[in-house]
Amino acid sequence: MRTVTAVAHRGDPYRVRENTLPSLRSALERGADVVEIDVRLTRDAVPVLLHDSTLERLWEHERPLSALSCDEVRGLTEGGVPTLADALEACRDARVMIDLPGADARTVRTVIGAVRDCGAEERVHYCAGAETMLKVRAASPSAEIALTWTSLAPPRPAVLAALTPRWLNYRFPLVTRDLAARVHHDGYLLSAWTPDTKRSMRRLLDIGVDSITTNRIDVLTSLRADA
Repeated sequence: MRTVTAVAHRGDPYRVRENTLPSLRSALERGADVVEIDVRLTRDAVPVLLHDSTLERLWEHERPLSALSCDEVRGLTEGGVPTLADALEACRDARVMIDLPGADARTVRTVIGAVRDCGAEERVHYCAGAETMLKVRAASPSAEIALTWTSLAPPRPAVLAALTPRWLNYRFPLVTRDLAARVHHDGYLLSAWTPDTKRSMRRLLDIGVDSITTNRIDVLTSLRADA
């Protein structure tokens, strides 16, 4: 059985609030190989960790992130929303997968620039749909890309040629043995997101995926150790 990369989805959200430094550290302590984070820009173009477009779900503030400065976000969340630079520092030498929800070209360029400024290019890769990943490829010809795909219909050859992804990143219910065989035959690595039950994880391990992204990183690392 191939070694499966264990990716912690937004850190360790079952224990600690997602996309925070304590959550990232908790995931790494529980054996994560990679930490997945979501990155957006504040009003003053500082990349910070937040999946949603507002602070409402996690921090009970309705204002959109794009209307707040980094200092305002820090004040509203008592420092709970970290900058991308802080997150990369907290993860030290661990690999990081950056998701870019709703990112425009400016956001992509700013995030890639911040990663470069932190000297983290070799340990960061990016995931999102084709439209966003095309922006990543335009901004960084050497970036490692995981193309998120939500359909059983395979990505078009022209899209794959333009993106040259290393990974094809599928929602886990779509992953079958046939799909895994096709992805591997075509020369890509296969990742799956976001199974949280032992049964789903075991199925993916048995199929032979290369990476699993989960909210329950401790469960995955335990199953992997027993496989």
